[in-house]
Formats: sequence, C-alpha cells, structure tokens
Amino acid sequence: MLSEFDLIKRYFHRDRPGQAVLGIGDDCALLQPAPGRQLAISSDMLVEGRHFFAGADPRMLGHKALAVNLSDLAAMGARPVAFTLSLALPQADPAWLEDFSQGLFALADEYGCELVGGDTTKGPLNICITVFGELQPGHALRRDAARAGDDIWISGTLGDARLALAAYLDEIALDPGALDQAGLRMHMPAPRVALGLALAAAPLAHAALDISDGLVGDLGHILAASNVGATLDVDALPAGPVLARQSAALRRRFTAAGGDDYELCFTAPRDARDAVLAAGRETGTAVTRVGTIDAAPGLRLVDAAGQLLDLRLAGWDHFAAG
Repeated sequence: MLSEFDLIKRYFHRDRPGQAVLGIGDDCALLQPAPGRQLAISSDMLVEGRHFFAGADPRMLGHKALAVNLSDLAAMGARPVAFTLSLALPQADPAWLEDFSQGLFALADEYGCELVGGDTTKGPLNICITVFGELQPGHALRRDAARAGDDIWISGTLGDARLALAAYLDEIALDPGALDQAGLRMHMPAPRVALGLALAAAPLAHAALDISDGLVGDLGHILAASNVGATLDVDALPAGPVLARQSAALRRRFTAAGGDDYELCFTAPRDARDAVLAAGRETGTAVTRVGTIDAAPGLRLVDAAGQLLDLRLAGWDHFAAG
C-alpha cells in the first residue's frame, strides 16, 4: 500500500532543476518572478461526475487538468511558470497514477511549467490545480478593457467538445470515428498560450478570456466588465470539423453556447486586423473575426446577412445545471 509521501515521491517528484527557488519538499514553494514582471495566478477544479465521467482515461485527464489552467494564463497573455496539484483519490492505484502523471507532465514540459507542491488525500476523485504565470505590467488582457468599435475574434474552432458530450449522453448519434475525433477536443484541449503571449506582447488585443462555459455566456463577462454591448455573427463562428458536418441549427447552438472549447475570445481595434492575422499565422493558430463591440448594451445575435436571430442561448452554470 502506497503512503501519501511514497505516492508523491514516486509519481510527482522530479529531480530535474526548475524555475522555482524552492519546489516540492517543504511547507511552501518559493517563486521569484523575473525582474519587472507580475505574477498571474489561476485555479481550477475538476470533479468526477461533474467535469468528467467516472472511469475517464487518466492520461487524458492529467492533460486536461493542467490544460484548462494554462488556458486561463493564455487568456491573460501570461507565460506559464509553475503549478501546484491537490489530488483527492478513492485509492492509490499505481497504474492510474502512472498514466495520470505522464499526461500531466507531458503538457507541463511542453510549456516549461514546473510542479512545485500541492496535497494528496483519500476521497472522491477531485483534481485541483493552481497555476502561476508571469507577464509584463500593464499588458494583461483583462475582461474590462473592451472598447466600442473593437472587433471580436475567436481562436481555433468551437463546438466539437459539446458535440462529443451530446453523443456520450446519447442525445445525438455519431459514428465511432467522428466521436473519437470530437472526443479529443473534449478530453485534450489545446491551451492557446503562444497566441495569448503574442496578443499581449504588442499589445494587439484589448480584452480576452478563454471559452470554457460557452461563447455567449463567456463573452457576456467581457461585456459586463467593460460596460459595452456586442453584435455577434453566429454564422461566422468557426465550427469544429465534426460539428461542421452537422445541421445548421446544431452548428449554431454548439458553436455559440457549447462549452469546454478552451479557445480564446478577444477584442482588438479594427486597425489591428492585419497584425492579429499575422499573430495567428506566426503561432500556428487560426483566428476568425466574428463580431463587433458596440456602445449600446446587450448582446445581439445575427446571421450571415446581418438579420437578428431569436436564439435562446446561455452559457454553462455549475449550480443551475442538473
């Protein structure tokens, strides 16, 4: 039987040098930001039965647990530095821990993000990660910085993760190949760190956030914080390759309010269009212009012809949802 400290030493302690002044093994980790930099900090929790199905692939789960936090750093334009992991486990299963830690560290190594501490305990499966990044003061892509006249942009594609969830719940039918393809977007999201850094460096963007609970709901946070409104072209929203083969009604619903996309939604001035497209090319990330920020409050959903749509869409709410 693995003890708590044996578990940490075997699966989560790494001898390689990192950026932390002091990492795992003491009461606190010690981080030293680079001179003239600010720390950006975010935390996300994944709970079995709420955020992922029981029996989820542990390697994919390790990836996603860190990816959703790196996505928050990307949305602020921050470079990843370190993270902590708090893990409640029903049992110390060596095979599960081996796969989970491999998925976790594969992504951590890709972004140079060091595990510096955390906690483990016995209980229902629950994964909580706190991530630390750094950025130049005054360059954070805050939610309260959108301005009337800004373009609204989306990175990547939307909706395939929600499409996979619908198939898992038997709401719709997908063939096995399509489900596997869409399921990867749900289980292994790609944090848009490089794009976030490029948007913040110039800076090119005014406001940004990552799309975790559906575009309509998440964009609403920018509108409320910035005291502005928006017009969103629902037919311009870039659908994932599997969703793109579905009906127009399903495409509209899952791109606009699907959730679990972890793409960036950001606003930028009209005269930055060429620079935004160049940042997308340089970081290997597709970017699509999908609307405008308005002075008048409220969110207006329109079709490709600019006609208002009467769509009843809302973002995900963890307490309102069943």
